[in-house]
Amino acid sequence: MAIPQRQLFIGGEWRAPALGRRLPVVNPATEAPIGEIPAGTAEDVDAAVEAARAALRRNRGRDWARAPGAVRAKYLRAIAAKIIERKSDLARLESLDCGKPLDESAWDMDDVAGCFEYFADLAESLDKKQNAPVSLPMENFKCYLRKEPIGVVGLITPWNYPLLMATWKVAPALAAGCTAVLKPSELASVTCLELADVCKEVGLPSGVLNIVTGLGPEAGAPLSSHPGVDKVAFTGSYETGKKIMAAAAPMVKPVSLELGGKSPIVVFDDVDIEKAVEWTLFGCFWTNGQICSATSRLILHKNISKEFQERMVAWAKNIKVSDPLEEGCRLGPVVSEGQYEKIKKFVSTAKSQGATVLTGGVRPKHLEKGFYIEPTIITDVDTSMQIWREEVFGPVLCVKEFSTEDEAIELANDTHYGLAGAVLSGDRERCQRLTEEIDAGIIWVNCSQPCFCQAPWGGNKRSGFGRELGEGGIDNYLSVKQVTEYASDEPWGWYKSPSKL
Repeated sequence: MAIPQRQLFIGGEWRAPALGRRLPVVNPATEAPIGEIPAGTAEDVDAAVEAARAALRRNRGRDWARAPGAVRAKYLRAIAAKIIERKSDLARLESLDCGKPLDESAWDMDDVAGCFEYFADLAESLDKKQNAPVSLPMENFKCYLRKEPIGVVGLITPWNYPLLMATWKVAPALAAGCTAVLKPSELASVTCLELADVCKEVGLPSGVLNIVTGLGPEAGAPLSSHPGVDKVAFTGSYETGKKIMAAAAPMVKPVSLELGGKSPIVVFDDVDIEKAVEWTLFGCFWTNGQICSATSRLILHKNISKEFQERMVAWAKNIKVSDPLEEGCRLGPVVSEGQYEKIKKFVSTAKSQGATVLTGGVRPKHLEKGFYIEPTIITDVDTSMQIWREEVFGPVLCVKEFSTEDEAIELANDTHYGLAGAVLSGDRERCQRLTEEIDAGIIWVNCSQPCFCQAPWGGNKRSGFGRELGEGGIDNYLSVKQVTEYASDEPWGWYKSPSKL
């Protein structure tokens, strides 16, 4: 199946990239080219930002930025409906582009539609919250607050959830009244360009959403540093996040960052082992292990360690690794050859440092082509090892034993990251203690990886700052304006009037 051949989406129209260049799209399951995407550059970013700024100011903002939330909600709901209408095609394109199992891609499309619906509701409720009064200590003044769109926003998104991660930013930005330029990852842009086609079909006003595909240094960097962009929101690696902060700093431009993770899952000896094993593997191998929140550090009570690891190996060997379009696939290929080689290097380094590969770490014997790696479990891990400290972004789980609760907490927090964490135990009070002790923005109890657009998402430390989703997710794209009125008929009286001298 070939992918649709799209151009850049700027000002509501398809536009060829300024330099006319295109990038190949490779199916990670077969290593075969299946099409191309346009390679935008700084010139294209300039045009997209100009279109976004024109849309923001059109009719003095009344057409979009200052329109009632219900007007914007209508478009968001129309987009959601089209996503559901095209769900099967979009899911197939997603799997072809990034290697995600088709069942997961279909689930993602439901989440995309749900996210647009959710922020449509918040757009409408925003109107009701405007002009919220502020209580003041002086009766001769009145004060109220307005929430206004921050302006033109640059949205830079990753390849592991191509359309969903874009939606996490596009939906609240548009709900708030911002206009946007979206730059998806060059490794997986296909469904984001299909979102442009959806926007065109529902009649989204021109320039409200613009999409520029291309390489990070050629398109993402100019967007981050563009003087016409009022805010940048980024999801991706810690190293790229630092560069985006540096690019925004000269203009004191606000940024929100959702970066990497090396999240712990702490398993105590009072669990149902079969249930805990499945959640542990799901927490690391879901989305082919390519999740920033993956609970990839298993901190396992020594009393059940031997049995637990034996059951994990048995479960891991039972996971169906196949072409993502094949029925029942539960682990597809990683996104690219570069990522494939990087993961293999992590495994070989762990072995050279003294760790033991219990299972996986190699290409499945039945798959000669594609960027496939068997689900991998590594034990005999020391906290100084690379496999413990650095994000792999692949189906690789490392295991470390503990004896006491205090030791488990110390191991859980032994990371520069702080996106997520999980605790599995039958003791509810113990679970509560660990939710308070683990330094992360998201904690799961007796599960791993559930995510709902109604709940805030984001991390601490090197996992970034700011929160997406939830009622506060729209606040990323709003500024607060204080309006204070002198409400007395009496003069202020601070200076003596010249007429009374």
